[in-house]
Amino acid sequence: MNWGFLEGLLSGVNKYSTAFGRIWLAIVFIFRLLVFLVACEKVWGDEQKDFDCNTRQPGCQNVCYDYYFPISHTRLWALQLIFVTCPSLLVTLHVSYREERERKHKLKHGEDCPPLYDNTGKKRGGLWWTYFLSLMFKIMVDGVFLFLLFHIYEATFFPPLVKCREDPCPNVVDCYIARPTEKKIFTIFMVVTSSVCIILTLLEVLYLCGKRLFESCRTRKNSRRDKSFTMPRIPLTEKQSSIYKGPVMDKLDNGELTKESLS
Repeated sequence: MNWGFLEGLLSGVNKYSTAFGRIWLAIVFIFRLLVFLVACEKVWGDEQKDFDCNTRQPGCQNVCYDYYFPISHTRLWALQLIFVTCPSLLVTLHVSYREERERKHKLKHGEDCPPLYDNTGKKRGGLWWTYFLSLMFKIMVDGVFLFLLFHIYEATFFPPLVKCREDPCPNVVDCYIARPTEKKIFTIFMVVTSSVCIILTLLEVLYLCGKRLFESCRTRKNSRRDKSFTMPRIPLTEKQSSIYKGPVMDKLDNGELTKESLS
């Protein structure tokens, strides 16, 4: 694995993330990716070889193993980590696209031209939607993989003994799993970390939407305040215009008098 390339990608993702996103990235990298690379692959390295059944019927052991473990845990978690980290990389690619577009704009119109973006990394416009959709996609991916884990294995994480009745087994066969307690601990650990990541992503969605709503309300409030400082000019009737003449009319135009003070 090229750790320098991975470090560059993680630093780019961390740069454009919120505080919740940085915590999520630390949990994924330390408690999920490193644990998967260092421990899980070694624990599950002998899962099929040490799946032992008390029968010599040809094919029975393979059928029973495929029935209880249709998908390897390590391959399932590898797919989960790939799908859950790709949306964060899309945000970095979107920022790179903005920077390249800004560079071409300056080359075409000169360095003194108005910029296309105030800040290419600021989450506004299309980048905000890219970031928001990436969060929703991460929640969906973690939720779907947790559902598949419980659905496929029926929430029975590695009992020491399983009974198999599948063909071509001649009768009920007892099969034993290698390292069941160790595998159960790592499975529960990965489930807990996935759940924590879902909660952090939900908090980030709420923070992102709340911040956007607060800024929108503040912008509307400031625009209304600016409009309130401008007093509209009310056209005078012919009778009123005959009264407001000379210095009185000058004071009214200058704002020293109001129409209500003269009525």
